[in-house]
Amino acid sequence: MKVVKFEELIAWQKSQDFAVIIYQHFTGLKDYGFKDQICRAAVSISNNIAEGFDRNSKADFIRFLYISISSCSEVKSMLYLAQRLNYISEETKKNLLQQASEISKIIRGLIKSLK
Repeated sequence: MKVVKFEELIAWQKSQDFAVIIYQHFTGLKDYGFKDQICRAAVSISNNIAEGFDRNSKADFIRFLYISISSCSEVKSMLYLAQRLNYISEETKKNLLQQASEISKIIRGLIKSLK
């Protein structure tokens, strides 16, 4: 079965869910610069999947998928910092890192299937 719209992609679905979770964890944070950066990076994961999907070539889609992985790595880096700044617990950090890693693996699998 061929995917006809980006909403059908598991990577997009999981990254949308992940962005919601990130927003929920940091919604009350008074460090507005940190909150803005991590939320923007989380949203960027699914947005780049969507934007790349509707490009005219496989190569463009793959390029945007790599940008999604980079945004996922940015969120992961910020999660380590969030825990060190006591914005989240060690357990929360581990859970969120696990979700981010799963999303990265799914996106890498999608890239592999496109090549």
